[in-house]
Amino acid sequence: MKNFKSHFRFNKQERSGIFFLLLIIVFLQGVFFYVKLKPFKLEASRITVDEAEQSRIDSLKQVSRLKDTFKIYPFNPNFITDYKGYTLGMSVEEIDRLIAFRSSNKYINSKEEFQQVTRVNDSLLNKIAPYFKFPDWVKADKKQASQNTSTNVKTETAVVVGDLNQVTATDLRTINGIGTKLSARIIKFRDRLGGFLVDDQLYDVYGLDVEVANRALKKFQVLHPPRIEKININSATVKEIASLVYISYPLAEKIVDLRDVSGGINSFDELTNLDGFPSEKLERIALYLSL
Repeated sequence: MKNFKSHFRFNKQERSGIFFLLLIIVFLQGVFFYVKLKPFKLEASRITVDEAEQSRIDSLKQVSRLKDTFKIYPFNPNFITDYKGYTLGMSVEEIDRLIAFRSSNKYINSKEEFQQVTRVNDSLLNKIAPYFKFPDWVKADKKQASQNTSTNVKTETAVVVGDLNQVTATDLRTINGIGTKLSARIIKFRDRLGGFLVDDQLYDVYGLDVEVANRALKKFQVLHPPRIEKININSATVKEIASLVYISYPLAEKIVDLRDVSGGINSFDELTNLDGFPSEKLERIALYLSL
């Protein structure tokens, strides 16, 4: 037993050596864990999120998804917005050329003139030109020019076009594809709008097929649009904005929130970044708003 205890008896020099040995072991363990964890800390410190940039990326992703599923309705190419041009596949330069041309109070009256002004390629032109919808007076001028240059002019029976804002449900039922329910729905939608401002609003009637709407617009068009008081989107209340047929109350709340956060809305295109906003109807919605 005495021999066993003798193994645990140390003099002062030996105790100092053991102490420094333990100290070195603790130090090396600390260095080991520090080196092992440092790469993770450094990596974590590098990961930062720029909320503004992430919001912009999310918006671009949303617009990209909308572009892939965007359904084209007949439209007047003179009133293409930045967003509309993007969804059609136009470049920024092509859209800017069109806007510059329109700012000089000039109008495009044919697909050839559209290509001359914007310089879009033939492939894109052939894709979107079938949806161009020019005013009736443009068509009339083209028809008259064709008749004047023809050596064998024939007298054609004039087609009398009725006013879409005065047409009755009975009149609408004369169009192939429009029955009792659709005719009543068109009249109800017109009343909610306070009258059609442009022909394209007929495409917004729920359940009305595009081909049927095209047939209807050959016989009925907006001849006398109503006078409306535009809603200032930068000062209107949620209730006032939600009074528009195209905008629900929750969407109106999002618009007001966007306005308050950004300090004001400078372009209607900003609205397309809002979740649930009907971007394909932006042109019609803009008819009722002001900045």
